[in-house]
Amino acid sequence: MWVYSVQDGGSDWRILRVLDAATGKPLADEVRWAKFTDLAWVGSEGFLYSRFPEPKQGEAFQALNYDQAVYFHRIGTSQAEDRLVFATPDHPERGHTAQVTQDGRLAIIYSHIGTDARYELHVIDLAARGRARWQARPLVTGFDHDWRLVDGMGQSLWFVTNRDAPRYRLVAIDLAQRKAQWRELVAQSAETLERGSIVGTQLILSYLKDASTRAVIFDLAGKTVRTIALNGIGTVSGFEGRPGDPETFYSFSSFNQPPTIYRMNLATGRSAPFAAPKLRFDPRDYDVDQQFYSSKDGTRVPMFIVRRKSVAAAGKAVPTLLYGYGGFDVSLTPGFSAVRMAWLEAGGAFALANLRGGGEYGRDWHDAGRGANKQNVFDDFIAAGEYLIGQGITPKRGLAIQGGSNGGLLVAAVVNQRPDLFAAANPQVGVMDMLRFDRFTAGRYWVDDYGHPDREADFRVLRAYSPYHNIRAGVAYPAVLVTTADTDDRVVPGHSFKYTAALQAAALGDKPHLIRIETRAGHGSGKPTDKAIAEGADILAFLAHWSGLAVPD
Repeated sequence: MWVYSVQDGGSDWRILRVLDAATGKPLADEVRWAKFTDLAWVGSEGFLYSRFPEPKQGEAFQALNYDQAVYFHRIGTSQAEDRLVFATPDHPERGHTAQVTQDGRLAIIYSHIGTDARYELHVIDLAARGRARWQARPLVTGFDHDWRLVDGMGQSLWFVTNRDAPRYRLVAIDLAQRKAQWRELVAQSAETLERGSIVGTQLILSYLKDASTRAVIFDLAGKTVRTIALNGIGTVSGFEGRPGDPETFYSFSSFNQPPTIYRMNLATGRSAPFAAPKLRFDPRDYDVDQQFYSSKDGTRVPMFIVRRKSVAAAGKAVPTLLYGYGGFDVSLTPGFSAVRMAWLEAGGAFALANLRGGGEYGRDWHDAGRGANKQNVFDDFIAAGEYLIGQGITPKRGLAIQGGSNGGLLVAAVVNQRPDLFAAANPQVGVMDMLRFDRFTAGRYWVDDYGHPDREADFRVLRAYSPYHNIRAGVAYPAVLVTTADTDDRVVPGHSFKYTAALQAAALGDKPHLIRIETRAGHGSGKPTDKAIAEGADILAFLAHWSGLAVPD
C-alpha cells in the first residue's frame, strides 16, 4: 500500500489517499484536514497522521491553526472511525506529529509549540495493537532541544540532538533498561550534524561543512569507518535502508547538476551512478565557487557564486541574481533549479548567501539572526550585494535580488534600507506586515523567530524593519515585482497586497512596482509544472530587463 497527499490549489491542507501498490488502483480511503503532517505506517493495517479540526465555513485559508492531534487511520474504513492517538486539549497551541521506527516496533510522537526545533517526545509501543488505546509514555520533557530520530531497533533508539551540543551530536537510549539513560555515540564536531540513518550494520551521518554536505560512515558503537567521497560542492540526501541491507542509495545535486542517484556498496564504500538525468547543457561549463565576505559587524559569511567558467576566467562583471533567506534555522545548500539555469545560460551569474538566522552553523548562527538580532540578516544580505559589486562580479546597476516567504520579507526590507544598491527585486510570498503576521493561519508559530507584536520590546524591533511600514516615499526604488498566490494559506496574500498597494501609492521614482498573483496556487509546493514555468519566465524576464541581462532570442 501507498499513502500519499494531495494539495488542492496549492493549499497547506492535505487530502490523504491510499493506492494499492500491487494493482496500481486507488482505494476508497480519503482523509481530510491533514496539515503539517508526517505519514507513518503501522504494519500494513493503517497509518498515523496529524490533523486539525475542520475549520468553519469560509475560514479554511485564514483561520489560526490550533488543536493539532495525531490519529490512526485503518485501511478500508471511513475517516469518522479514525482513532485519536495523541492530543493535548489543555494546550491547544501545541502541534504533534508521529514517526515509526524501521522495524515497526515503536512510534515517536513529536510535540512542538512554534517553529523552533524544540520538542517534547513520547513513545508508543506499537506491539500493543490489541489495546483499545495505545499508551504514550514520556521520553523527553520540556521544550528545550531538537531531537531528530535516526532509527530504532527493538527497544533501542538513536537520535541526533542539540542538547548540550549546539552543532548537534548522536546519542542512543535503551528503553529496556530499568533506568534508561542517554549515551553519546558521536560527539559534536566543528561541523553541523544534520541527520543520520542506519543501513546494514552502519551509521551514516550527514554534516554541513560551510553549507555543503559531508557524509561519514560510523559503526553502531560510534567509531569512524570512512568518509564518503562526494562529487564536489553539493547537497546529498537519501542514505536510506534497513538493518542488514548491503547497499544504500543517495542523491547528489548542485547548482550545475540536477539530482543524480548513486548506488553505494556498504562493504567497500564505492559509489556508482544509478540514475542520471539527460542534460541539454554541460555542467562542466559552469564554475561553482564559494567565497566569504565580511558583514557590517565583521562576521564572516559564506556565499556560493555560480557563473560560466568563461565569464569567471575573463573577470567580466555580468548581471547577477542574489538569493537569500536567513531565518527559522533553515540551511540553504547547493541545489539545482531549471529557472536559475536559464539565467546562467543567458550569461548571468547567480549568488546564494548563507545569512545569519539560518542553520548552517548550528544554534548560535540561528540565534544571531532572529528576534532582536534580525537586523543582522539584512546587514548580511546588503553586505553580500556590496561584495558582488566591489569584487567586479556584477556591475553597479546589474544586481537583482530574490527571496521567498521569510526571504520575501528579507528582500522587501533591504529594498527599503538600501534602494540604491539594487536594480530589481522579486519578493516572493513574503511576510510584509510584521505587526499582524501572528493573526492568520500558521503565523502564530513564527513568534519564535520574529517575536511577539503585542509585547512592547518586540513591537519596537518589528516596527523598525516591517516592509509595509517602512517604505521611504520620495526615494528612487529599484524595479519591484511582488509575487503571491490567491490560496496561499501559509503567508496569506494580504501581506503582498498591502505592501504592493503601499509601494504604488508612494513616490518612488519611475521604475515599475508590480504584483503578479497566481490563481489556484499556494505558498509554492504543489504548483503544477505549467504554472511554475509561466511564473519563472515572467520573473526572469522582469529581472533581466531591469538588471541589463541581454536574453538571447
